[in-house]
Amino acid sequence: MRSLRAFQRELTRIPPAAPPAPTARAKIGLALGGGFARGLAHIGVLKIFEEEKIPIDFVAGTSVGSIVGALYCSGVSAKELEEIAAVARFKDFARWTISRYGFWANDRMVSFFDRLLKGKTFEELRIPLAITATDFATGEGVIFRSGPLVCPVRASCAYPGMFPPINVNGRLLVDGMLAHSVPTAPLREMGAEHVIAVSLSAHWVSQSPRHVFDVIGQCFSIAQAKTCGIWQAAADVVLEPDVKGFSYDSFERAPELIRAGETAARKALAKIKEWQPAAGAAGAEKDKKPRATILEPAPGTVPLS
Repeated sequence: MRSLRAFQRELTRIPPAAPPAPTARAKIGLALGGGFARGLAHIGVLKIFEEEKIPIDFVAGTSVGSIVGALYCSGVSAKELEEIAAVARFKDFARWTISRYGFWANDRMVSFFDRLLKGKTFEELRIPLAITATDFATGEGVIFRSGPLVCPVRASCAYPGMFPPINVNGRLLVDGMLAHSVPTAPLREMGAEHVIAVSLSAHWVSQSPRHVFDVIGQCFSIAQAKTCGIWQAAADVVLEPDVKGFSYDSFERAPELIRAGETAARKALAKIKEWQPAAGAAGAEKDKKPRATILEPAPGTVPLS
């Protein structure tokens, strides 16, 4: 009887509280700004995030940021992007043309993306992507999240004075930098809880301009510097790779630009990792093997044999 009473007490004992469930990971968005060849620094940022296993849930790109973003979201790894950057040149995206709207055409992007993209539409992408452009008539920002990829990218890269505006669905569109120099706000709309912004903010030139494109580029740099507070308000972390001294067509300096992106990303790793749940906490609980409960006999009882 004493043994039975001891057994009953064990059955009615309140079990220990279950460990709290691991905190859900916050969704992270990555905004890639424009900057022509300087945008190769974006590859360095992505390279570090891959090495450190920083998950990216959403990407938004402007101008060259839309090119890097589209390739990456389609499944092209940072390592593959680095290999592409080693051989890519301005002529792969543009060709001279006779037009009163611009001196180059960017229709070569069509064949460029046909060779490299692992998905031709937004819906086929592995990571949700937003591409920004600017309505030439109204100045309104235009954000693409569905349909074919190539035309929105061409519009996002249609730098005024250099490339003609691109007609997409009956609207003339130009470079997304005019409306979203660093597209942080679209990421919030997509559901990002934390936003990392990559800004290529160095002035276009630091001396006398060489030609009309230096004049246009410097004016853009000044305007972006005056309005940076708008996009920074939606960013939790701002990465600014050191791209001073790199011209708009410095594609041959890809290794240096990629290293600049790597350096900027490493500086922010400590802050970004604070957004993630404690590494291995959930795994440790999962790996624990259930133990058999050992019932100790009450004082004075005789163990049952």
